[in-house]
Order: sequence, then structure tokens, then C-alpha cells
Amino acid sequence: MKNQISLEIKTPCTENFNKFQPTSNGGFCASCKKEVIDFTKMNTQEITTYFKNNNTKNTCGQFNKTQLGTENSPFKQEKKLGFFRRIGLACLALFIGNTLQAQGIIKQTENSEDKPSKTSTVNFKKDILVKGNVTEGSVPLPGVSILLEGTTIGTETDFDGNFEFLQKLKKGDVLVFSFIGMTSQKVTIDNANSASKIELQVNMKMDSCVLLGKVAVKKVYSSKKKH
Repeated sequence: MKNQISLEIKTPCTENFNKFQPTSNGGFCASCKKEVIDFTKMNTQEITTYFKNNNTKNTCGQFNKTQLGTENSPFKQEKKLGFFRRIGLACLALFIGNTLQAQGIIKQTENSEDKPSKTSTVNFKKDILVKGNVTEGSVPLPGVSILLEGTTIGTETDFDGNFEFLQKLKKGDVLVFSFIGMTSQKVTIDNANSASKIELQVNMKMDSCVLLGKVAVKKVYSSKKKH
């Protein structure tokens, strides 16, 4: 299940947010006599939670352009296999391997003629382990969201801007890098050298376009998997 929300500012405000009296969540607009929430400092999950848990009918806010007109949905981070599960899978793989090996010996006995191996003509799609580092200029950027395009599977950068995508990818997969206040970037996995590991270096740039005004919020809904 994932929660989704769509945000829009139909009529941008011309007031200068930097001149507002600072508040705990943003600034106070003297013209409108109300608090303007600074959403530019919130991540996707925080924005979604805010609009789910608050009366947002007359909310005014400051947003980066990249935060508007798109659905905000928390990604599902892949979890590493537990210790006992890894052992179980290893045993299962060993059992299957031994079974296939035994079947191969029996077939070889029954067919004395040498035949070319079928596996030599099969092109396997190699899984790729992707890791890397994300920066803003030369400064490491922690908390960057990294999603596999078209899914909610992803991860985020650590304090030093490093990340490792726990799900192995294939050539042609697209990773979407996004961070509040930055222009989102898409990186297509291009495994020209057929390597099993790829390291990416991604440099994020500031999104200079900031919008201010009353927020139009589409209904938050949940999409459930069909049984």
C-alpha cells in the first residue's frame, strides 16, 4: 500500500517570504495574517504526513517547483535477508544444484554421444550491483532519495553521500535521484563492459525556482494490491 498526494499552487503569491516574521514552521505573512509553511525544508515523507494529519484547507506554503504537480509517495526500501533465511536459501540452492548434477550424470550415461552444451548459446542478463556517491559541488549530500523508476523500491544516501542499491539492477534500468531544493536527475544503467559492479558519481544542482501561495491539495488515497 502506498499513500499518494498531488499539490498545486494555482495563483502564486507575490509576497517575499524572506521578509516574513519567522515561525516554527515557516514565516508569518502580515498581509494575509497567517502562517506560511516552508515546505522546501521537508522531504517527501514529511510533506505527505503533514497533509494527511492537518487541516490543510487554507494552507499557504513555500515550495520548490519540483515538489508541485507530482505525486509524493514513500519508497519501499529493500531489506537484506535475515541470517536464517540466507542459510535456508543456501541449503535450497545446494539441494537443487546436487539434484541437477545427478540428473546430468544419468542423462550422460544414457546418451554416450558427445553433444555441445546448450548453455554456451544462451545469453544471460547479468544482474548489476550499483553503488556510488552523491554530492552538491564537492560537498557530500546525505538523505538523497534514490528510486528505481516505475517502482517504490529505493534507498537513500548516508551522511557521507554514499549509497548502495540493495536490489541488483539490469542494463537499461533507470534510477531517479531527488532531494528537496535540488533538480531531480535520472541515471540510466549502461553496463557496456558487462561488469557485475558499477559505481556512480552524481552531482546534484540547486533548483532556483521557488513558488509561494495557497496550496490546492488533491485527495490523499491509498492504492492497495489486488488479491
